[in-house]
Amino acid sequence: MENRKSAPESSRGASLVRHGSTLSALTLVSRVLGLVREMVKAALLGTTALSDAFTVAFMIPNLLRRLFAEGSIAVAFIPTFKGYLIEEDKEKTKEFLSATFTFLSFFVTVAVLIGVAAAPLVVPIFGIKEFDETVFLTRIMFPYLACVSVAAFFQGILNTVHVFAPTGFAPILLNIVTIGAALLLSPFTANPARAMAVGVILGGLLEALVQLPFVLSRGFRFPLISLKRAFTNPGTRTVLRLIGPTIVGMAAYQLNDLVSTALAGNAGAGVVSSLQYSLRLQELILGVFAVSIGTVLLPDLAGHAKSGRWDEYNDRLVTAMDIIALITIPITFFALVQGELLVRLLFQARSFDENSVRLTTTAFMFHIPGLFFIALNRILAPAFYAQSDSKSPTMAGIASFAVNMALAALFVGPLRGGGVALALTVASAVNTVLLVAFLARNPKVAVGRAVRSASVYALRLALISVAAAAPLVFLGGRIAAPFAGRGRLVSYGFPLAISTLLYAAVGIGLLALTKDEQAKAVVRAFRRRGK
Repeated sequence: MENRKSAPESSRGASLVRHGSTLSALTLVSRVLGLVREMVKAALLGTTALSDAFTVAFMIPNLLRRLFAEGSIAVAFIPTFKGYLIEEDKEKTKEFLSATFTFLSFFVTVAVLIGVAAAPLVVPIFGIKEFDETVFLTRIMFPYLACVSVAAFFQGILNTVHVFAPTGFAPILLNIVTIGAALLLSPFTANPARAMAVGVILGGLLEALVQLPFVLSRGFRFPLISLKRAFTNPGTRTVLRLIGPTIVGMAAYQLNDLVSTALAGNAGAGVVSSLQYSLRLQELILGVFAVSIGTVLLPDLAGHAKSGRWDEYNDRLVTAMDIIALITIPITFFALVQGELLVRLLFQARSFDENSVRLTTTAFMFHIPGLFFIALNRILAPAFYAQSDSKSPTMAGIASFAVNMALAALFVGPLRGGGVALALTVASAVNTVLLVAFLARNPKVAVGRAVRSASVYALRLALISVAAAAPLVFLGGRIAAPFAGRGRLVSYGFPLAISTLLYAAVGIGLLALTKDEQAKAVVRAFRRRGK
């Protein structure tokens, strides 16, 4: 079989992996700790009404964080800040940072005050039985929005200058503090959910504080200025102009979660929590690879686009899409075969009973097929943001929102939580198709080449994954039998470990047999880091 990539393209793949590997390693730790946080929550709260209360209370400020903090930083701040750095005018750069920080501080303060006051009006939408407790928890955790918004601002500064380690370490603190609070403070609070809420606030504060010294050490300063100067700053106005349509698109995306949660909340107790447990498993994979690669990719694409280096832009994009396929497709097939075993190993304890296993496994089986599309969206969106185009992802987001809502309403009746998960998977695929179509409108972007490369490669990986999964299907019962009835870790952990090794051995063997260039590039990148 002929090699798919030339040497220069392979080296670019190795470069992308190498630059992203530190962030991926930190993100892996963060996501694993996030999973541990969900395991602690599952043990303490299970899929009870109180668990649903915490899930909804944390989700509301979290959605606003994604909307106004992370999304805006990626879409508008990084490309604009990159432009200032290219100009090399220190005074203009300092004024822009001060204006942005002033505007952000004012905006999130107002948002937190409104959120705390409006909690009793928002919570009834979700049909949660624990109404009073949900309102109380929402009010405790809403200031988290301010903490992580400032943390996202620091992250934008550091990522633009290719400093990724502090931003990867920050979420680790959030998870450690939340886990610690849940275990240590639960005996002293009315319920474990309140202890976890305290941990969320403290962890969010640490997310911001841990990055500040690194920002200051790079010589960046951003003293508060008057609101008038902040709003009239050309850079701030550019950011706001880019954010405008993005907020509409992101709002549509986040509204997906709100409406889906409302539908799930009315489908029965525990459905909301089961969906969140399922998404946590999916995000473990997504966050480690897709988010990390997207984070590293954006500053590079922005620099290439602003400098007119479209060949480098296209090569970087194609390589990123192929790497995403290499990671997500094999994991998807493995998860489809081993999903229930994974759920039992990670969550089945104390309050997480057989009904909880059934609800969560069902949701996961419908969530995981969307992994490839969601990961691709995380790569395609920066391709637009690097061109200062926020309108196209907005339109794609609105369209996928409409698809998601229609399908969720249609499927939630017969499939309950599984129907909501299936709707999200289909909507993610629609979003991918639309992003590709919109990206093709720029003749300088080699969309045809990228789609052909990713499609052919994805099909090949799917065939390899099916071949690797076949032994697990036929031998699953025999692998599990010797360990049955020996406790959670042995009964589920050992069969899962053996299945993982068998699947990986067959898959890696087939990749080696077919001389896969992207896999070789990944191996070379990690070997270089080890030297």
